[in-house]
Amino acid sequence: HVQLVESGGGSVQAGGSLTLSCTASGDTVSAYCMGWFRQAPGKEREGVAFIDRVGSTSYAGSVKGRFNISRDNAKNTLYLQMNSLKPEDTAMYYCAARMCYIYSWNYWGQGTQVTVS
Repeated sequence: HVQLVESGGGSVQAGGSLTLSCTASGDTVSAYCMGWFRQAPGKEREGVAFIDRVGSTSYAGSVKGRFNISRDNAKNTLYLQMNSLKPEDTAMYYCAARMCYIYSWNYWGQGTQVTVS
C-alpha cells in the first residue's frame, strides 16, 4: 500500500506562489490516479486537481489557470504548483491516491496548511 506525505505549505501574501509536494512510499505514484484536495475551516472538503496514470489532468474551476498538478515519477512525488494565490485558497491541502479503476480515494496524506492573507 502506498503512503503519502505532504510538504511545502506555509503562509503567503495574496498574489504569491507556493508549491506543495506529496512524496509516496510503498508504491509508485504512476500506478495510481492522484489528486489534491483542500478543506477550509467550516467548509466541506473539495477536489482541487487530479492527474491520471498517463498524465491527463483536471482542475476545479476555482483554481484552473492558477494551479498546476504534476508528477515526477523518478522522485515518486506529486506536486501542486499554486500561483496568484487568493485568501479563499486558505485551507488544509491533502494529496490522495486511488486505484484508477475504482472511484474510491483509499490513500491520504496528513495534510499541509496553506494560509493566504
